[in-house]
Amino acid sequence: MEEAIVLYPSPPIGHLISMVELGKLLLTQKPSLSIHILITTVPYDSGSTAPYIANVAATIPSIKFHHLPTVTLPSTKTTHHEELTFEVLRLSNPHVREELVSISKNYTIHGLVVDFFCCAALSVAKELNIPGYHFSSSGAGVLAVFHYFPTIHNTTTKSLKDLKSLLHIPGVPPIPSSDMPIPVLHRDDKSYENFLDSSRSFPESAGIVVNTFESLEARAVKTLSEGFCVPNNRTPPIYCIGPLIATEGPKDDAGTRNGTTLECLTWLDSQPVGSVVFLCFGSLGLFSKEQLREIAFGLERSGHSCEDGVYPVKLYPSSSQAHAITLAGTRASFDRWHHRLGHPMQ
Repeated sequence: MEEAIVLYPSPPIGHLISMVELGKLLLTQKPSLSIHILITTVPYDSGSTAPYIANVAATIPSIKFHHLPTVTLPSTKTTHHEELTFEVLRLSNPHVREELVSISKNYTIHGLVVDFFCCAALSVAKELNIPGYHFSSSGAGVLAVFHYFPTIHNTTTKSLKDLKSLLHIPGVPPIPSSDMPIPVLHRDDKSYENFLDSSRSFPESAGIVVNTFESLEARAVKTLSEGFCVPNNRTPPIYCIGPLIATEGPKDDAGTRNGTTLECLTWLDSQPVGSVVFLCFGSLGLFSKEQLREIAFGLERSGHSCEDGVYPVKLYPSSSQAHAITLAGTRASFDRWHHRLGHPMQ
């Protein structure tokens, strides 16, 4: 039978694109492989994926998409999209099992690769004797943080938002506890529990695939590989395969809004090649005003320039104006797409 790898991204478009790029990379190493990608839907706007999926399916026959049936969520009042995502993916496990069984009738499945939100599916892979792998699209630093998260949980009793101390995580600089990702700030939140469960699943993996390269994050990669982030458990093999760079994005998201070219891209096109540093916070990243200001100040202090240098940041106080952070002088603009950074800067 033909050989196959099954990839299981969480629903947001950024996670899907990363998994597709991983699939493309696998095909460059072994063109005879068949790549199967499992697609779920969630009860919130995670970005349109249909045009992108259609384009990939039409241009790369070796990548096949399998749409899982929509699941019915129990009644909930949560406003956290992370909690909804985890629940959708957990409830989708029976459908994941059905798809894996169906695929295995015609292919030899060499592995199921899941992203952080899909870790519940590793139990299905284990049941079917399919090696399960984690995929970290965010790099080794983030991976180190979540590898160490169970240790933080076991050595603290307060919510991270209330600790008011630095977290000394192996492989990364100290992090103020209140600057940890929003879903893990409240110890009694369901989102916290979900992130903790996923973090605890790393040692069960056959390997961890990371979108980075060793010389970029040497400290984090070394710390992870030597097991310092999971002091009382095993660390699976770490495979640095980055950088994964999308060769083509979604057709309906190509730098326009309502048919008009975004101002930030017009500005970007006018800059010299290689002169702009791009920061990507994912499709649903959330940051406070203080965190955004800290990022901007860090850029200023880095000493790097775009034409004439980077000058102090102007942060707009109202959410209606919070569509850009403008660095005066060079006018380095970070467009704040509503569906990407949905946190009002108040």
